[in-house]
Amino acid sequence: MTASTDTGSTAPTLRKITFEDPWRWLGKGWQDLTTIPRISLIYGLVFVVELAIVLALLIVYQISALALPVAAGVVLMGPALAAGLYEASRRLEVGEPVRLQNVFVLRSKAPGQIALFGVALVLMFLVWLRIALLLFALFFSQLEIPPLATFLTDMFFTTEGISMLVVGTIIGGAIAVVIFMMSAISVPMLFDREVDAMTAIITSIRAFFQNLAPMLLWGWLIVVVFIAGLAAGGVGLIVAFPLIGHATWHAYRAIVE
Repeated sequence: MTASTDTGSTAPTLRKITFEDPWRWLGKGWQDLTTIPRISLIYGLVFVVELAIVLALLIVYQISALALPVAAGVVLMGPALAAGLYEASRRLEVGEPVRLQNVFVLRSKAPGQIALFGVALVLMFLVWLRIALLLFALFFSQLEIPPLATFLTDMFFTTEGISMLVVGTIIGGAIAVVIFMMSAISVPMLFDREVDAMTAIITSIRAFFQNLAPMLLWGWLIVVVFIAGLAAGGVGLIVAFPLIGHATWHAYRAIVE
């Protein structure tokens, strides 16, 4: 892989990648997961438990119809939630021991900037939820959210529901692409280097456009792995989440000089 021309005196230099690289990142992610399976799977289990608690609260407060957009939003925030996995992969890379406290009690070179990026992701998440509610009100002409079973029936077996599903998928996909552009390598960079959040985000966006086709493949692979995890009743996310987390670290290391 050859390095691209730097766009500024302080901008990190980016490498060009090929279609083979995203597959290689998955392979390295799987190698990390199997090297420290207990730590990786515990991390994945914590993620799944947190997601289950959120979904349970939706049921308790009788807004279970929001389960789908909330679950999608939590997955979109995955780059920030996987921070401990980046640290684990970094330690494996340099030959340092990896313990549970290393992945759950993190020390970053830019903690304030990571918090700022986290706030940005939360705001995007809230925007997504607001759009989902507006679409529901627009297509079904009502503000009261029905039970999940009723909502799913209406969504898949009525004209309004199918229309909302199509429009929501397009809008949600656009938001997902924006978040992916911003976070593909920015969070690992914030843990690895003393940079500000804006520099990390801009670097991630540059990496996306300078390696557009391979990065789209990488995004598609992430979606496929998460869908496979969800298809296994959600339990598969215990493996899928740490796999993508470890692989994301290797994506960052491969792209940024």
